[in-house]
Amino acid sequence: MILLTPELRERLLANGREPHADHVPVVKFFNPLGDGVWLATELDADGDTLFGLADLGEPELGSFSLEEIASIRLPFGFGIERDIFFETRFPISVWAEAARQTGSTWAAERVLYAATRGREDE
Repeated sequence: MILLTPELRERLLANGREPHADHVPVVKFFNPLGDGVWLATELDADGDTLFGLADLGEPELGSFSLEEIASIRLPFGFGIERDIFFETRFPISVWAEAARQTGSTWAAERVLYAATRGREDE
């Protein structure tokens, strides 16, 4: 799977030119066999360093390497995947707080999507 399409790369690079803004995550990567979720908001000009929320058992904001994520080899020939259906309206600060309160990015996603559905019904 291609982890970053040209369009996603451009959006991440554009956000990277405004590094102190509270961006909405552009892309979600995940381990299809277990722990590991990364929500990326920015990409540095080096084309490798992403910024966002990483959750490998405990969610935290910080930088991570696209190359390292792409090089992860899992059992049965799997690798890290991109959630092609991922969309959000919430900035990374909201994701980080929800993940901190719920204990994981997966749980935060359920809470935030439930909140989104509640707004759409109004």
